[in-house]
Amino acid sequence: MTKLGVDHPDTLMSFNNCAILYMHQGRWKEAERLLVQVIETRETKLGMDHPGTLTSIANLASTYEKQGRWRKAEQLQVQVLETRKIKLGADHPDTLMSMANLSSTYQNQSRWKEAEQLQVQAMETCQTKLGADHPLTLATIHNLAFALSNQGRWEEAEQLQMQVLKTSKIKLGVDHPDRLSILSNLASTVWRQGRREEAEQLFVEVMETRKTNLGADHPNTLKSMADLAFTWKSLGRSTEAIELLRACSAKQEQINTQAESSENILSCSETLLEWEREVLMLK
Repeated sequence: MTKLGVDHPDTLMSFNNCAILYMHQGRWKEAERLLVQVIETRETKLGMDHPGTLTSIANLASTYEKQGRWRKAEQLQVQVLETRKIKLGADHPDTLMSMANLSSTYQNQSRWKEAEQLQVQAMETCQTKLGADHPLTLATIHNLAFALSNQGRWEEAEQLQMQVLKTSKIKLGVDHPDRLSILSNLASTVWRQGRREEAEQLFVEVMETRKTNLGADHPNTLKSMADLAFTWKSLGRSTEAIELLRACSAKQEQINTQAESSENILSCSETLLEWEREVLMLK
């Protein structure tokens, strides 16, 4: 940095790469600070519609999304999508990725119909341009399945999730983070159809694999712990559920994880207290 200066392209690339590393570690606030700095400099030096600037804006939107700041994420994602449509074309992979990201943000706001429409468009274009087993195609099918599941269309969702799970295992590998996300969502779809024991097996696989690959304190691992705790509770295994949710809540508070919003951490703690009260009332 001393040799090149803070606005040199190589310096900005280093900042950007460091921010991406923080994102993989779930350190969203640190990633956000670096990305804001990179974007401001790139906008000045390269322009608002430069590919490097747009990539950094898309990454910043992702950090907002992971922190539950949906509106801020949406604003940036719409900006990136519209610019890429103009500069690259509607069927360019980067444009399709932007569509998938915006759809995900719609889903996080429970705007399922909007998410579904965008995902169908992205999926059909990906299948035509990139092929049925391209990672981006798989991502769009996965996101579409998630939107369908949250509209109660569980059989349709499960069919898509099984399709993507099979292909992702071959193309990405059994331990790949994207495959584990698919497996986790499939478990939720199975659970919603009343197949609790089957869902339990899937949630256990996701949690144990994430513990091994990401660490016990990673936000995705903690989410898996909470999912399994709720499944155990639905199976009447309250003692195990409480112990697991207590461990999850303690880890969240200990590391003050930035991957979960404070609202979700509070919700986890409130649920734990509710379950503990239920047990006391039964004694």
